[in-house]
Amino acid sequence: MKIKIVNKSKHKLPEYSTGLSAGMDLRANLDEEVVLKPLERRLIPTGLFIELPEGYEAQIRPRSGLAVKHGITVLNTPGTIDADYRGEIGVILVNLSSEQFVVKDGERICQMVIARHEKAELEEVEILAKTDRGAGGFGHTGTK
Repeated sequence: MKIKIVNKSKHKLPEYSTGLSAGMDLRANLDEEVVLKPLERRLIPTGLFIELPEGYEAQIRPRSGLAVKHGITVLNTPGTIDADYRGEIGVILVNLSSEQFVVKDGERICQMVIARHEKAELEEVEILAKTDRGAGGFGHTGTK
């Protein structure tokens, strides 16, 4: 699949780290470093603009290394880029740790997964079909 991309950043195009990676890493495109204080969130620019085909979305997801080592994650995970959006890809990072974190220009800050999606047609009804589970949720099966 080919995705059209405009790269106004100072960095190379996003790429997959391995042959079987689902997501490609996106980099911060900054004129100066951004300091994220504990519990602070900031919109980080990437300098990237994409054109997706109809029926596809780009999902913006955290990088596991940033999350486990520094408590940095993407706030609206997964962020969705719709096929008709033509603006710059921005990433909402949040610092969930107790220490400040410095985002540097060119740092890999998230990953982008291209995914197919379906459009649903909602049909309003009075009742839903019964299942064994029913309305059980939020831990209804226990911890063991």
